[in-house]
Amino acid sequence: MPRMRAPPRPLLVFDGTCGFCRRWIERWRVTTRDRVEAAPYQDVAERFPEIPRERFAAAVHLIEPDGRVTRGAEAVFRSLAAAPGHGAWLALYERVPGWGALCEAAYRVVARHRGTFSWLTEALWGRHLVPPGEARAMALFGRLMGVVYVAAFASIAPQLAGLIGVDGILPAAGYLHAARAQLGGAAWLDVPTLAWFGAGDHALSLIAWSGALCGALAALGLMPAFALAGAWGCYLSIVSVGQDFLWFQWDSLLLEAGFVALLAAPWRWRVRGLDAGPAPRAARWLARWLLFRLMVSSAAAKWTSGDPTWHSLTALTFHYQTQPLPPWTAWYAHHLPARFHALSALAMFAIEGVVPFLLPGPRRVRLAALGAIAALQTLILISGNYGFFNPLALTLCVPWLDDAVWGLRGFARRAPAAAGALATAPRATARAARGLIAATLFVASLAPLSSALRRPSWLLAPAFAAYRALAPIHVVNPYGLFAVMTVRRAEIVIEGSRDGRAWQPYEFRYKPGDVTRRPAFTTPHMPRLDWQMWFAALGDVRQNPWLVALCGRLLEGSAPVRALLARDPFGATPPRFVRATLYDYRFSTAAERRADGAWWVRRPAGAYLPALELVDGELRLAAPAATDSS
Repeated sequence: MPRMRAPPRPLLVFDGTCGFCRRWIERWRVTTRDRVEAAPYQDVAERFPEIPRERFAAAVHLIEPDGRVTRGAEAVFRSLAAAPGHGAWLALYERVPGWGALCEAAYRVVARHRGTFSWLTEALWGRHLVPPGEARAMALFGRLMGVVYVAAFASIAPQLAGLIGVDGILPAAGYLHAARAQLGGAAWLDVPTLAWFGAGDHALSLIAWSGALCGALAALGLMPAFALAGAWGCYLSIVSVGQDFLWFQWDSLLLEAGFVALLAAPWRWRVRGLDAGPAPRAARWLARWLLFRLMVSSAAAKWTSGDPTWHSLTALTFHYQTQPLPPWTAWYAHHLPARFHALSALAMFAIEGVVPFLLPGPRRVRLAALGAIAALQTLILISGNYGFFNPLALTLCVPWLDDAVWGLRGFARRAPAAAGALATAPRATARAARGLIAATLFVASLAPLSSALRRPSWLLAPAFAAYRALAPIHVVNPYGLFAVMTVRRAEIVIEGSRDGRAWQPYEFRYKPGDVTRRPAFTTPHMPRLDWQMWFAALGDVRQNPWLVALCGRLLEGSAPVRALLARDPFGATPPRFVRATLYDYRFSTAAERRADGAWWVRRPAGAYLPALELVDGELRLAAPAATDSS
């Protein structure tokens, strides 16, 4: 009998009459490429007379150059292991007791019921069992990140002078001076910002509008890596000196997502259409991991907080009314039946806490999971005002898509692969650097995720150390909105007076004030002062010293601060006294709204901050005799 001739490279032999086998072989070829050859046994069986044809028909065989022959699950795992980064299944097969036997038993079940599993393959993967690639989806991700940056910068730029400018509520210059006094020459490490070169109104505005320009360039596909790096650096510069006004979770999320987009961006002068070429695999999976963490952490934070409204599924009966800046749609949502709110809360937990685990699954399962996440984010967007958070969360869904979605191939125009390439370090070095950065970020991200799950462990000590080291640049962050539901809506009304007797309210642009004013949509704009007033109402003035600073600026008549308001009843001549009063607000009922057109009903809840006045340029409590507190 002639002896078997070993092939020059590993050869995976399969049953060419089996449609199920052919489809999966084509999928594996995408992974192994030219490292493993594949052929039906009907064409090559005569080359291997020592292997009966009936054995070829029963299972795939891997024949290696050294003459080694494996079959079944082991053959599949060994062929996949020929591709870099795909040896995990083989390692489990060889090293975990019992795992190999379990895999072989499963393989035999599949082999005996190929028709059934062929149907399941079609049902779960559809026509795209062979991955259609993600290059254009990742290019779209980079462009959409540019759009989100533009929205974020365009929102914050006009507010900077009033919030952290020279005559603002919390001047950035004073903050940097205090940081330098406390930290010395190392202050720039803990407060990384371009504002060290200038923290005046014009300098802060220049940083913000420069970031917006970089975001626009990224959205247009012009110098995407440089543009995303510039946008990220500018936004970090603002967040680092924004103090109370830029500590929101979506600010951190934008910096983390923006850094991941930077890792994925091509170093080219211009990207035509969506033809950016394959994105680095490490960056792609880091982007996918970020969406998973965001969703799971949000669900875990709510459930592990112990808040009784989440556990009883009654949280949404309060949420629409007590959220920071409700739009007019929230009034209608609030009046939906309690059972609907309970079912909505249950669906929210399912989408945030369970659905993300389906994302790595088969293509149709993944797309269904993404659809559920996108639907949740859309519902939040149309019933609340969360700045650019929801558009950013929807953008994070894109790396989980592939190039067959929406026919993305039609949007790209072919260009030579080398056209427009920038001079860079050798590809191997760049790939290794990205891999090291991605690995560091992944390890560090385990720290906030484990904290959200309330599962800290000494085994994660390196993760927590990396997390703390990266904290100043916000590339790994904790997430979990509304872990504790607010059940009472308290609102602070700031009032001024010239004589201490007649008090007039300052009207804010978006937060509830005048009960007859219709709640407005602000997305993607983020009115920072209005948001911060909501947080201040949850505590007292001792926890919110910035509000005292706000009152001081109103007494000074600061033009940038007054520009943040909808109406200043005192015009250019500031009042003598300013105070803050607390009110309880609730949505009006349908009958109450029909009667007087009011969206809100309010009642006094006491003083929040007693009357203040400026004496010789210093902010002081007004003398009781000088004001009428009634």
